[in-house]
This record gives sequence, C-alpha cells and structure tokens, in this order.
Amino acid sequence: MRMLAKLAARLLGLALALAAAACCLLAAQGYKMYRGALETRSLEETVAAVRAEPGYTAIDQLPQLYLDAVVAVEDHRFAQHGGVDPIAILRAAVHDLRTRSLDQGGSTITQQVAKNLFFTQEKQFARKIAEVFMAFRLEAAYTKEEILELYVNTIYFGDGYYGIRDACAGYFGKEPAALTPYEATLLAGIPNAPSVYSLTANPGLAARRQRYVVGQMVKYGRLTADEAAAITAP
Repeated sequence: MRMLAKLAARLLGLALALAAAACCLLAAQGYKMYRGALETRSLEETVAAVRAEPGYTAIDQLPQLYLDAVVAVEDHRFAQHGGVDPIAILRAAVHDLRTRSLDQGGSTITQQVAKNLFFTQEKQFARKIAEVFMAFRLEAAYTKEEILELYVNTIYFGDGYYGIRDACAGYFGKEPAALTPYEATLLAGIPNAPSVYSLTANPGLAARRQRYVVGQMVKYGRLTADEAAAITAP
C-alpha cells in the first residue's frame, strides 16, 4: 500500500509539473502574440483609427439605458475589475473543462475590445492569453467610459452591421440617440451570438434574448421590476 501511495504521489507530482509547464508555454505564446500585435500597430494608433471611422459614435450620444443593458448582460462587474474578471474566468473554465470545449471564455468587455481591435474570433488558448495582456494594456491607457465606447463601436450585430450606429440605421432607420427602451435592450442582446439573434433571421430568438437582457438589468439594479415590465409589454 505504501508503494502504491508513493507511486500515486509521484504521478500526481508529474501531472502537476506537466500542467505547470503547459501553462507557462501557453503564457509565453500568448505574450508573443500580444507583442506581435502591438508591433504591427500600436494601441494608440489602432484606437485612433477606430475613432476616425465615419460611423463612430461617442458615448454621450448613446442612451444610458442601452449602455446599462450592455453592461448588465455582458459584464456586470465591468466597473469593479481591472480588465479581467477572475470569477467569470473560473466559472467559464469549469464549464469548458466539463464540456471539453471553449464555449465560454469568461471575457470581460475590455477583453472583447482587445479581441475586436487586434485578434481574430478563433477560439484558442494562446489567443485568449494574448487578449488578457491586451486588456490590461487597455485598462491602463483608457477610462472605463472610453473602453465601453470602443466596445459598442466595434461589436458585430449580425446582418453585416458593425458598431451601434450601423446597427441602428440598418435595423431601425434611426440614430442611436433615438432608440426606444425596447430597441435599446433588443440591440444589447444581439452581439452575444449575432447569427443566432439577428433580427432578420431569428426575430423570435432575438425577442427572447431581449427579455433575458431586461431580466439581467433588474437583477443587477439597472431597472426596477415595473420599468422592466413596461419595456417588455406587448
């Protein structure tokens, strides 16, 4: 029994050592990817290019209800974390290990901005680590309001619409400032899965997602129950 215990301990130690080595390798690959992205074009140049695009919309031109909806459904701890949310990552890691997938990444709004600005949508561990490094860089260089503004201007809303102004014009024929509460919460739910929640392809699923968004807003104190009922009322 003693020999078996020693063997088990050695095997466990070996497994932990291999896991640590794999983590170090992935971290190195991710950092290299992060540095390579910045060498191609600096963060400041990349942000300036996005802000110079014709459809770019400043945060003060967006309804506060829309911004509250985005934060509630995408990253409710956005104001508290420094670019990465360990709680969300742990929850996603448990799910991904259980399902042997990368379905959930635990990405914050800042990480999603990093991905939209510099990286592909391909799900791979090294890219996720590069995204983390870039998120820290973003948080050090820009305010939360600036990061949220970049987010809503770079996300995909389905049907070929990139950015909030493009989505408002394409889906509703209006400027972002003119969004109704229903439209604002509807748009907030689409970027989670644009092909699934596209308003032209799956309006029923989009409406179901919108109700979830409103529910999250109530859960995190962004709306009262009465306000939520008024938004979702037929």
